[in-house]
Amino acid sequence: MSISGISYKDEVGEIIEGLELSSKTDNSILKSRFLSEVLNYEKRKIHTKKYYNLFRFIVTTGSILLPAVMSLGQMDPAKLPNGFDGASYWIAWFLSLSVTASNGFLQLFSLDKNYFEYAITTEQLKTEGWQFFQLSGKYDEYESHKEAYRPFCKSIENIKRKQVEKEFSGKVDVKKKKEFDFKKELSQVLPDKLEHNMNSQLEDRLKNDKILSFLSGLSEQKDIIKEVTGVMESGEDKITKPVDAGISPPPSVP
Repeated sequence: MSISGISYKDEVGEIIEGLELSSKTDNSILKSRFLSEVLNYEKRKIHTKKYYNLFRFIVTTGSILLPAVMSLGQMDPAKLPNGFDGASYWIAWFLSLSVTASNGFLQLFSLDKNYFEYAITTEQLKTEGWQFFQLSGKYDEYESHKEAYRPFCKSIENIKRKQVEKEFSGKVDVKKKKEFDFKKELSQVLPDKLEHNMNSQLEDRLKNDKILSFLSGLSEQKDIIKEVTGVMESGEDKITKPVDAGISPPPSVP
């Protein structure tokens, strides 16, 4: 309920009815997909908040009272009323059990995590909706609600998808790795004309790189051939030099 006494459902439903979209079907989709999701997460948030606050209150209160009860049992028995030992034992047992059970329920049902996620998702959906209705924020560049309808639906689905992935994280493999498509990513960022120019430049650059790598490979092969040839020629000179100098071979042994 809002301050004026009009609920969020009635207030937003009236705004959706007054939007000028392509057809009445688009208005119905906004009600069934956007408004219903906001009300759904709002209801889940309130439901989770009730149990979250209850168990947190028990854990906090019990953690404060339990040491106090245990410290009273350390006093002089003569100063304590009759039967206090038995009563303090059962009180401490009940408090300890309540704190442990409440903390276990919080962790088992992930009440703290779910409450925060439902609250954040609800506010994200509401903020996205008001920006669309007012054509402000990310929808400032659109002239009418008819032009901003599809981007708004895409944003709502992204918020919903992210929330589902958070709820079922670790249970199913929601995110699948895909191969990186450079042309697809480039087309989403750059205009068509600029994309065509960039693609042609990249193709020319790749061709030039291949030619350069081929030429460099040929030059390296030529250098290697020269080095091998030089080594072979130097070896031949060393072998033939004694003969050219007129040195006679060693005499044969009789």
